[in-house]
Amino acid sequence: MSREIPPTERSKIKTNPVRAVYDAESIRRIIDESFVCHMGFAVNDQPFVIPVCYGRKEDRIYFHGARGSRIFKTLKTGAEICVTISILDGIVLARSAFNHTINYRSVVIFGKAHELNSPGEKTDALKIITEHIIPGRWDDVRKPTEKELHATSLFSLKINEASAKIRTGPPLDDEDDLNLEVWAGVLPLKIIDGKPIADISKGKINGEDHIPEYLKNYKNRGLKVSVKGK
Repeated sequence: MSREIPPTERSKIKTNPVRAVYDAESIRRIIDESFVCHMGFAVNDQPFVIPVCYGRKEDRIYFHGARGSRIFKTLKTGAEICVTISILDGIVLARSAFNHTINYRSVVIFGKAHELNSPGEKTDALKIITEHIIPGRWDDVRKPTEKELHATSLFSLKINEASAKIRTGPPLDDEDDLNLEVWAGVLPLKIIDGKPIADISKGKINGEDHIPEYLKNYKNRGLKVSVKGK
């Protein structure tokens, strides 16, 4: 059974609260459908927002980057961060310019990230991130070396102060605008997959005949890779 994540002063939706979602399972579904989060943090009162790929396992999200990068140096200090994830579902065209909007699903998470230090923890986190992007890929590739693990910072953030906001449906026009001769409605938008492009410049196994099954049958987030002849 799902549970609600109690809203805090930071995570409570105050603008259009009717669109607020605090259900943990709904929040996880939005997290699982996207690929990139934006991490907000401050250094000497200067705000930064950096896009980062991530993965989720249970009630934690995991992210990684270069050991010397500003964002991960900041996380090491125990700084508070704000992580946002957004999915655009459609453009909502109203009869007035003022009422144009978008259909979307978004999640905001607050907290302090936990650094992963042991080689085992770091390897597990890299697997979570890799499998989030392409399920089945981890078992197919060379695993990270000790040198690579040392050069990489890995952190996790618990999803215990978070909220989602969702907008669906048609435009909400003013009553006086309903008789205007202006088209109104929704233009749906979604990520579409393409044909895999092999790296033919080097390597022994490549080309259409060697596309792995997990890529041919890629269905994560409702997508499916198109492969000629398949």
